[in-house]
Amino acid sequence: MTLLIEHIGFNDAKMVIEAKDEDGHKNLYLKGICMQGGVKNLNERIYSVKEISEAVEMANAEAKKGFQLLSELDHPTELVVSLKNVCASIEKLWMDGNDAYGKLKILTTPSGNIARSLIENGIKLGVSSRGSGNVDANGNVSGFNLTTIDLVATPSAPAARPAPVFEALNSKRGPTIEDLARIVHEDPKAQKYLKKELFEWINKLK
Repeated sequence: MTLLIEHIGFNDAKMVIEAKDEDGHKNLYLKGICMQGGVKNLNERIYSVKEISEAVEMANAEAKKGFQLLSELDHPTELVVSLKNVCASIEKLWMDGNDAYGKLKILTTPSGNIARSLIENGIKLGVSSRGSGNVDANGNVSGFNLTTIDLVATPSAPAARPAPVFEALNSKRGPTIEDLARIVHEDPKAQKYLKKELFEWINKLK
């Protein structure tokens, strides 16, 4: 079995941002394409619609048993989900045509707060499926087992960038740069992540 990590950008994932106030607290969600079936991605791999559909069915079956799929910020190079890096919970997965769609709830964890601040300050995040499977010489994937869907800055699948959806906003501008500055000041992990993102952004401008 091979570790399989596939990225999908914000625009390709047709990401939608949703926000809903509950007792004065705004819950933030990302909703869009998480996995694509029948197309070759940037890693030169192809997941059949059958493989994607079965992975979604299995994930939903596990959810009914009470097991929660948790997302990490960035894409770890291992199958085990690290609780200290969790940024979102996957509320729902479903098939629409050849693609698997998902709805992710951004959590109020350190990594979740980083994701929230980036999103609310206009940064477009993509998604990354993480799992295991077999890959033949032509890039076809079989025996795919989905571990989770992570949030990333760079995509690999041609059309996987879910869009943030705001159902309710307390103000037109939403959170300000002070929110991000506060989180970065209080969280060494946030400092490291922001530094990495800034360097990548600067390099793209060259």
